[in-house]
Amino acid sequence: MSRTTDVVPKERNQGKNQLRVGRLVKAHGLKGALKLELYTDNPERRFVPGAEFTLQVPEASPWHGKKIAVREYRVMNGNPVVFFDDVDDRSAAESLVRAILWIDQDVDEVEDDAWFDHQLVGLDVVRGESVVGRVVRVEHFPAQDLLIVNPVSPVGTEREVMVPFVQAIVPTVDVAAGRVIVTPPPGLFEELPESDDASSDTSDPEASA
Repeated sequence: MSRTTDVVPKERNQGKNQLRVGRLVKAHGLKGALKLELYTDNPERRFVPGAEFTLQVPEASPWHGKKIAVREYRVMNGNPVVFFDDVDDRSAAESLVRAILWIDQDVDEVEDDAWFDHQLVGLDVVRGESVVGRVVRVEHFPAQDLLIVNPVSPVGTEREVMVPFVQAIVPTVDVAAGRVIVTPPPGLFEELPESDDASSDTSDPEASA
């Protein structure tokens, strides 16, 4: 499971801690079922009948500002599928596609490999043996989350680097040590040298005339 699925933002709704546990990706069948992209390691616990979720949807959605309750959770052909109260047909299910599900979380409750945003903000970003920046905020998107990093730059240079918060690029988060370790692709934190292809053409323009 990627880091994008496990980030726990703080004080998202009315001062409560909430945990992002899933995204509704596709209507399934004719009776209101939806396939889930799970953002939790314990779906059997999260998606029990009666469990209530806050919906993250666009403001134009009829579901904006509403909550929804689980009627049934199943695994069908290897895919997690969920039924909700008052979602009884495919049309209603399709209106929920791409919605992200958040659930209220106890302050002392944690999941493996999960952090509050405020735990990540301020951490040093370390590549190899060098500090290359500092986390200034976390941005949450349906596809993945991003660590927004203020990199170590020359004086007078201000910019931000968007680091995908996935295991392959951020393999280690050590809150106690105040750092995250990154293995970024080339060019994420530094300018790549320009290609030499253009400058390698040294032919004499008169020779080709």
